[in-house]
Amino acid sequence: MTKKIAKHYEMVKKHHPDYLAAVENLGEVAKNAGPIDAKTAQLIQLAASVAVKSEGAVHSHTKRALEAGASKAEIRHSLLILTNTLGFPNVMAGLSWVNDILD
Repeated sequence: MTKKIAKHYEMVKKHHPDYLAAVENLGEVAKNAGPIDAKTAQLIQLAASVAVKSEGAVHSHTKRALEAGASKAEIRHSLLILTNTLGFPNVMAGLSWVNDILD
């Protein structure tokens, strides 16, 4: 899978490189702060992205989850689990964003 970076992200990186470097570093430090593996971390971040209704983040973490070894079934299941917490409409929206990448 080719890693396509969002245009907006590239624009922010161009205009605020120190800021984005700090954000990226914080993300790496947080991921390395405990025992959760990369695949699980991406599924957690994917679920959080659906919870905050961020379509771009859902796209990004779907790609990252695939790169970390998650199957399409695991990605979709990680959202179905959210139904009682987030509600059916939110999960359906999240699945539509995930399917933008998986289909």
